[in-house]
Formats: sequence, C-alpha cells, structure tokens
Amino acid sequence: MTNPERILRCKDVMALTGLSRSTLYAMMSEGSFPASIKLSKRAVGWRATAIQAWLDAR
Repeated sequence: MTNPERILRCKDVMALTGLSRSTLYAMMSEGSFPASIKLSKRAVGWRATAIQAWLDAR
C-alpha cells in the first residue's frame, strides 16, 4: 500500500517557516523556496517533504 505525500496549505507553511504569504510567493518567484502545487482552481499546497528539506537546508 502506498503512503500519499502530505500536502501543507499556506497557513501551515507560514506557521512552520515563520514567513508571510507575500514573502513565500516572492521567494518562490526567485527560486529560493519550493514551488507550490495546484490542488484546485483556487487552492495550492506544498509537499511536506519539500518544506522540511528547505527548513533543514537553512
């Protein structure tokens, strides 16, 4: 049985990283933060492993 990757929403990512929403998106456009994945027409999320790897690298 496969274990699906946990997806974090924006509020969770902001709480874990201490960054604001605008900073997250600015860093994504610079390429210095993991890209979000589209969940629906108006919702995005981030892979938990990508966020944890980013935190570990800091």
